[in-house]
Amino acid sequence: MMIRAYPEIYVSKAQTVLGDAFDYAINTCGIPGEDFIRFFTASLISRRLENGEPAVLAGKSGIEIAVDIVLETTGKMLSVDPQQNFERSREYWIGWAICYYQWYSDKNFDDIFKVLSFADLQMMYQTLHEADITKFIEITDDRIKRGNKSTNLKRIRTIYGCTQAQLAKNSGVSLRSIQMYEQRNKDINKASAETLYRISKVLGCNMEDLIEK
Repeated sequence: MMIRAYPEIYVSKAQTVLGDAFDYAINTCGIPGEDFIRFFTASLISRRLENGEPAVLAGKSGIEIAVDIVLETTGKMLSVDPQQNFERSREYWIGWAICYYQWYSDKNFDDIFKVLSFADLQMMYQTLHEADITKFIEITDDRIKRGNKSTNLKRIRTIYGCTQAQLAKNSGVSLRSIQMYEQRNKDINKASAETLYRISKVLGCNMEDLIEK
């Protein structure tokens, strides 16, 4: 059973806060959606929301959150008066849905937005905004899995039938380095020629086969 950052009873409030933040920043203040996503993922607010900090979950409104995000990342103060909306906008739904998915999956907002652009989310709204949230989860999970396809190193190693530990032992390349290359936490394209040669020799492939295009 997955242990999530905060109890489910707070999710609805968090969704409302992030939905209002997206709606206010994009529709009222005129910030392009992709820009606001960039500001949000770069801000401390995103990490605090991921961690379930009460001050973010329930201590501030979505408008206050949007103001904090933009001030922190750009140094500019949003001062546009909020508009009274009687219907939930597309941008509200985007923040609302992403907030739920982040809580449900326990993934970082930054990782989610790496595979879901603002344009992607706008298109998803057309068919999903009236559907159960589980449909959004299913589609987003699939997008993330496809976006995180295996590296060439992992693919070749798996075909060869070699474990990471065996590859490390036989190549002399540290296990940690191999793990980081496969997780894309370390760029194999920047590895030394000696490292590529040692790995390729063990796996019976060309050095170029390990390079990510």
